[in-house]
Amino acid sequence: MTVPYWVQDAVFYQVFPDRFANGDPDNDPPNVQTWGAPPTINGFQGGDLRGILHRLDYLLDLGVNAIYLNPIFASSSTHRYNTCDYYQVDPKLGNLSDFKALLEAAHRNGMRVVLDGVFNHCGRGFFAFNDVLENGAHSAYKDWFHIRRFPPDAYGPGEAQDYSGWWNYKSLPKFNTANPAVRRYIFDVARHWIDLGADGWRLDVPNEIDDDGFWAEFRQVVKSANRDAYLLGEIWNGDPRWVNDTHFDGLMNYPLRDALLRLLSAGTLDMPHFVEKVEGLLQAYPRQNVHAMYVTAGSHDTERLFTKADRRLDKVKLAFLFLIAYPGAPAIYYGDEIGLEGGKDPDSRRAFPWDESAWNTDLRRWVKMLISLRKSSPALRRGDYKRLYLDEGNGSYVFARILGEEKIVVALNAGDHAREMKFPVANLGWENGRTLRSLIGSTPAAVTKGRIAFTLPPWSGIYLG
Repeated sequence: MTVPYWVQDAVFYQVFPDRFANGDPDNDPPNVQTWGAPPTINGFQGGDLRGILHRLDYLLDLGVNAIYLNPIFASSSTHRYNTCDYYQVDPKLGNLSDFKALLEAAHRNGMRVVLDGVFNHCGRGFFAFNDVLENGAHSAYKDWFHIRRFPPDAYGPGEAQDYSGWWNYKSLPKFNTANPAVRRYIFDVARHWIDLGADGWRLDVPNEIDDDGFWAEFRQVVKSANRDAYLLGEIWNGDPRWVNDTHFDGLMNYPLRDALLRLLSAGTLDMPHFVEKVEGLLQAYPRQNVHAMYVTAGSHDTERLFTKADRRLDKVKLAFLFLIAYPGAPAIYYGDEIGLEGGKDPDSRRAFPWDESAWNTDLRRWVKMLISLRKSSPALRRGDYKRLYLDEGNGSYVFARILGEEKIVVALNAGDHAREMKFPVANLGWENGRTLRSLIGSTPAAVTKGRIAFTLPPWSGIYLG
């Protein structure tokens, strides 16, 4: 199995297209909400592909070099997980020319673009399901879905009973992926967008597709079109069965997010158990897949980082410091870098405020600086991970990223009091008298009697090298 070479050097930025930037008001729906209005399930705010293209300089300035786009295909919803046409860009987002323009500009600037693939279910407007609604048991597409009774009730109140829907939603009829015709259709869609230049797929709820070789064939189709295409699975629990040569290159690392936010918020996870979790995740997968994990503190399906971290800037900064030093591809959910808040869906999908007076500029500078450090340090991107120190009672943890002669020490203080860090470094090959420079701030640390010592303020961290 060969994981795409570029993923471990990537810093992702996730964009929810309707809420990032409006670059072409002409494609707004007539009932478009005011930009920045409180988000609702049904309310479009006008974000589109041209908006992303026009704000590409913002992303390049931040330092990200990969974009993960939530679904962009024709749909009736703001989230677009109920696809109507997998071959068409949603007209409210633009058209194929806009997609190609975004892709060309991104690639010209060394940036990858990964699309969201929703292949477990579709929308009621999808041509095959529409045919079933019109023709019932006589439909040529009745076996594309799991129909229990004809005619299926697709619009009445209550949950789906006449057919299988995702979590029993009538609006999300589930594909019958055991049907060869369905497989051919999905695989053709997957290859079509890779052939157009997309750099990979993030696969929505892949564990809900009957896995009788489906993902192995999907992988073969995509990789035959582009061997360096990235396949990312949305698996919420840590499960090694999903990363191999018949499934995906990496997973969305939600278990890591959970552990990190429990450490930061209200003390619901102590440091020893946090360390047990994050180091255990590194042991659960082959090394190449560890470095292809999508490492994030937030997404369109979760409460916002700033909100979950008690609206504490120091805690949010510490979260980013850890994520960007941890193996895998760090990912920023749009707006988290400026302190955008939000509760559960749909509140986590607020419009990006382009008025800079609404930004936490201190946080954005911090994230930009960390990204720059990661991009300039091969050890932070590709190095081995080694624990150096754990204070089980006081929330202190130190690890190193090591690649050849380059060694970066990462220290965390996840506590309400300043902590003195004092630990041996002889196994790093550092001799007495060596002075380490801080990559963050100006606090040096010298090796004395085989140890280094320094003090960290509460809820803070440091990189030393």
